[in-house]
Amino acid sequence: MTVRSLSQEEAVERAAVLSVTSYDVSLDLTGLVDGPDFRAVSTVRFGATPGATTFVDCCAEVESAILNGTPLPAPREGRIELSGLAGDNELVVATVQRDTTDGRGVHRAVDPADENVYLWTTFEPDEARYAWACFDQPDLKAPHAFTVTAPVGWTVVSNSGEPRIEDVDDARRWTFEPTPPLSTYNPVVVAGPFVEVRREVDGHDLGLYARRTLQTALERDADQLFTLTEQGLAFFAGRFGMAFPQRSYDQVFLPDFGGAMENYGCVTWSDTILRRHEPTTAEWQLFTNVLLHEMAHMWFGNIVTMRWWDDLWLNEAFAEFACMWAAERATAYGDTAANNLVGDKLAAYLADQGPASHPIRQPVPTVADAESIFDSITYPKGAAVLKQLMHFVGEETFSRGMSAYFAEHAWGNTTLDDLVASLEQASGRDLQPWRRACLETAGVDRLGIERGDDGLVLTARGPHGRPHPQVVGVGAYRRAGDALEEVGSTVVEVDGERTAVEGLPDADLYLVNHDDTTFATTRPDVAGREVLVGRPSALPTTLTRAVAMATVWDMLSSGEATAAEAVGALTDVLQVEQVESVVEPCLGLALVAAQLWAPESVRGDLEAQVATAARRLADAGTSRQAALRALARTALGDDDLAAVREEAGDDLDLQWYVLQRRAELGDLDAEAVRALEERDPDPDAWIRALTVRAGSPSAEAKEEAWTAMVERTVPAQSARVVGPAFWRPGQDEVLAPYAERFLEVLPRLHDGGMIPGLALTDSLFPVFAVDEAWVRRAREAAAAGAAPVVVGALTERSEEVLRMLRARRL
Repeated sequence: MTVRSLSQEEAVERAAVLSVTSYDVSLDLTGLVDGPDFRAVSTVRFGATPGATTFVDCCAEVESAILNGTPLPAPREGRIELSGLAGDNELVVATVQRDTTDGRGVHRAVDPADENVYLWTTFEPDEARYAWACFDQPDLKAPHAFTVTAPVGWTVVSNSGEPRIEDVDDARRWTFEPTPPLSTYNPVVVAGPFVEVRREVDGHDLGLYARRTLQTALERDADQLFTLTEQGLAFFAGRFGMAFPQRSYDQVFLPDFGGAMENYGCVTWSDTILRRHEPTTAEWQLFTNVLLHEMAHMWFGNIVTMRWWDDLWLNEAFAEFACMWAAERATAYGDTAANNLVGDKLAAYLADQGPASHPIRQPVPTVADAESIFDSITYPKGAAVLKQLMHFVGEETFSRGMSAYFAEHAWGNTTLDDLVASLEQASGRDLQPWRRACLETAGVDRLGIERGDDGLVLTARGPHGRPHPQVVGVGAYRRAGDALEEVGSTVVEVDGERTAVEGLPDADLYLVNHDDTTFATTRPDVAGREVLVGRPSALPTTLTRAVAMATVWDMLSSGEATAAEAVGALTDVLQVEQVESVVEPCLGLALVAAQLWAPESVRGDLEAQVATAARRLADAGTSRQAALRALARTALGDDDLAAVREEAGDDLDLQWYVLQRRAELGDLDAEAVRALEERDPDPDAWIRALTVRAGSPSAEAKEEAWTAMVERTVPAQSARVVGPAFWRPGQDEVLAPYAERFLEVLPRLHDGGMIPGLALTDSLFPVFAVDEAWVRRAREAAAAGAAPVVVGALTERSEEVLRMLRARRL
């Protein structure tokens, strides 16, 4: 079936003629144990302008469709026409979705370890129509009630929790109470023989679910997950003036799932985030951020929903901002800002300086276009400008404005105008200049420092000339022995290309944006560059060191610093940094700079430098697991690998890293891989084994890994692990054919939806064995025939690779 993407114009027209009263959805999952069929009967009650004509979305196979007692014709292009509507209407559509392996909206996953079957749905942005008939647009909210018939041994989880359960024949029926009014992308049904852990916290009934083969990992992490969930619910209730209004709050970890999804009251996750080993601090930091991001959506996105996808940025950026806000204020992860600076914010800075740059808020003519802006501009840049807005109006004022916003618009739809109006009323400030400058203009400002006869000057250059209005901190740091101590700081309100900086004493380094309150790349002056690049470890705090690392990395990506300088600065910081959620990403950046950005002539020396830093960390017990992984990934031969093996002992995770590096160095030990796969209790150990083989320079191994990713034998999210192992340095000869093969598969990378489109484009894009001319060809090929989501992801990834290629020539 050819499927049309809903346009904004069509959505406005449809919303003008109807309002949805309720969805009652009956599902039969009993056929999924042995087959692919997902059966649904959707009963939709809605009001309409009498006599109006419109359509309902339905991309599943329709077995019957009846409107007010009258059968309807078959759908065309994923739509069933509805004509001659009454004031009150009832539509009943029976459907079956038969492609539950590679299709959209509904997925049947089989655990390879015990062959148990699990079923999940996920619908953002418009994939509910693949599961059942609905008016699939965000501003037609309605309560959803589910009745699910499932095999006896299964547990069914949905949004509203606390179902009524009855035995029927050889199955079991689960009946869920209607939800509050939700957009169609927000309901969920998951089912299977889950293990379950529950806890009562402050009047909320919290649940965790995972497949049976991950019971040990789920139970190991449950206390921490419940603690984080409790902290997040309390924080957001206080800051938003509204407690989460439902007793149950469930989180379900699923096989073959991509990322995480904020379904109301029932968050779904990729179960790859349940680490098979004891999680490191940085892995817990990621877990915390994602958990709080999805939780923030309960208010911003679910209770109050954007009217159309042109405010998708606000939905996602707000959740990304709020998760870091909550992590810093309410959890043990108080260094979230520094972690973000050496992680996602770097991706946003790079994206905003190349062809992937776009205004944070932009027109979205169709839902297909919405898929293309789940990117680094929408998420980390959007979060950064919202953080700046909170600093601009004040945190308490910001909370007061948000509380008023949720109180006024709960269970409805809004636009950016509504949010800005609430914050303007709370603050008494005109926020329209901020809106125009930060949201409607693409590109990132460059801020710098000049010292002259007329004093200290902050320079500012916008992407198109004049910089954005913003408030930025500047810290002055003076050498005191081997350290740099802060001798003064000030806040500068940028309103032009040159702004005098008052009140700071003479210093060896003036660090712009030292408190990370704005979104702008920065540069030191000539004297400051020597300090910033040569001895960033001397800076006094984790945040200032992270600001320095972000500056050095941006200099690397812009061709103003070499990979050797970047590795030197990062490993210098690793001599002193103790915050493990910052140590681990900095170690990762050093490794990436050495292996992917450095010229071949110095790669080995830089890898050795990273190895020295990793050894020092391991000996000190700081981020020991991450340090030993880095030692394995930089091993230069048998002696190095033997040393890591000795340190690893019975640690299966580290043993996989050792085998992976052996394979990369040309010594693929197939028997050792098979033996470790058999010993590893991880149900996805086969993916670790494939990852090892993917790193080998063997043509046969490359073919196996490529085929597994392209043919989706490997879940799309797992391709993010296999792909980096596939594209390794020093293997250009065997990798060369895959540049052309990437172009061949480009038109179908989005098959199965947005998540595969994003994951596969990023993972399969060549990192070696290509040149700048090939990158231009890839962009042209994408523009000519790829889906918008693939075009967006490829544009962002290709810019990073292009800059790598240039750095390798320095």
